[in-house]
This record gives sequence, C-alpha cells and structure tokens, in this order.
Amino acid sequence: MKALVAVKRVVDANVKVRVKPDNSGVDLTNVKMSINPFCEIAVEEAVRLKEKGTVSEIVVVSIGPKEAQEQIRSAMALGADRGILVEADDSQLGALEVAKILKGVVDAEQPQLILLGKQAIDDDSNQVGQMLGALLNAGQGTFASEVKVEGDKVQVTREIDGGLQTVELSLPAIITTDLRLNEPRYAALPNIMKARKKPLETKTPADFGVTAATKLKTVKVESPAERKAGVQVKSVDELVEKLKNEAKVI
Repeated sequence: MKALVAVKRVVDANVKVRVKPDNSGVDLTNVKMSINPFCEIAVEEAVRLKEKGTVSEIVVVSIGPKEAQEQIRSAMALGADRGILVEADDSQLGALEVAKILKGVVDAEQPQLILLGKQAIDDDSNQVGQMLGALLNAGQGTFASEVKVEGDKVQVTREIDGGLQTVELSLPAIITTDLRLNEPRYAALPNIMKARKKPLETKTPADFGVTAATKLKTVKVESPAERKAGVQVKSVDELVEKLKNEAKVI
C-alpha cells in the first residue's frame, strides 16, 4: 500500500509572528519555517503504518516555494521514502488550487491512503482535505484521532462536538489528522543525513493542468488587540457590579 502525505511550509509554531508595517501580511524576514504541526502528525501516522507493515511506501508532497524542499527533507528524515515539490508562488495558492494540484499528484501516484493535516496554523482554513475528497469523489475521515487499516477498509475515529465518531471508509481514502492522533518523533541525525540522498522530484502546477491563480485576496492583516490587565475584587457583590455595569455581560 502506498501512502501520500501532504505537508505545508509555515512559520514555526514557537515563533511569535510580526505583522508588516503596511498590514499586507506577516513579516517572514529571518523567520524560522517548519512543517505545519498537523502535517507532521500526518507524516508520523504514515511512518507508524509503515512500521506495522501496512504501508510499503510513503511519498511526501509539498506545494510552495523552492525553500519547501527543506520541509520535504524533514519529512523524509522522519521516515518518508521520497518527495515531490510542486513549486508555486504562495500568494497565488488558495485552498482550491492546492486541492486541485493534490488531485493531480494523486492521479499520477495512485496512493491508497492520502494523509493531510486537518488545517494549517497560518491560514486555519481547514478546507483542503474536504475539497480534495470532493474532487476525487473519495471517502474522507476528518479530524482523525485514531486510524486502523484492515484490508481494503480504514476505520477512522474522529473528534466531533460532544464526543467521538467512528467511520469506515473504502480505500483509497483521505484522512485529515488531529492533535490527539499521535505525537511526532524527533528525527535522528543518521536519518537526517540519509534524507539528503532520498529522491526529490520538482514539478509545477502546469504539470497537473492547474493554473495557480487564486480568486481570494488578503485585504488586511492585523495583530490581535492587546488584552487589558485584569483587576481583583474584594467581594462577590463587587464582582457582580463590575460584570453588570463595566463588562455588561449580565
């Protein structure tokens, strides 16, 4: 069984982002970039399935600038076998364009399992997996917290409001990963060195018949409003008075 894992290059989760002075976007100057944390969970799950003997090959794909090779190499250091970079301008990529490109990669690679992070921490759109499912007319298990592959079926336990739901999908299927699915491992130094020699193929959106030209436009990017300092109250009556007259929530 072949598994295809999509990873996105994003600002490292530990970095505090800065908004550009003209509010046109986030300042990426000298900022550390990493694999989107949800995508890293998808890579880890594919590697675990390979270790169980369920998956025989893991192909990792990323869509973005040339520098995204770094994130593909990181995924290969974790256990992926080969990589595909679809080189494109990030500013011209919306969720639909990414889904269309991934459909082209799926058509070319014919994987039985397609794994993606449920969302990216930069745009938080949570759309690509669902759009890809619609384009491929394939079953999808979103927000996965547990994955079990048995023969030509896969059971996905997914997190929903108020509990857990288990769905069974026929392969090929799309799975988007949630935080509680697993905890990604750290890449060992020998594996990092080996990843440099693993095959990495470069493509363009045009190779898959896709024009990278999103119809979405970022109008303005702003930092969240700073929170006001809290105050201490001496009694319940004072608390109620402030909630009623200052916060106006009761």
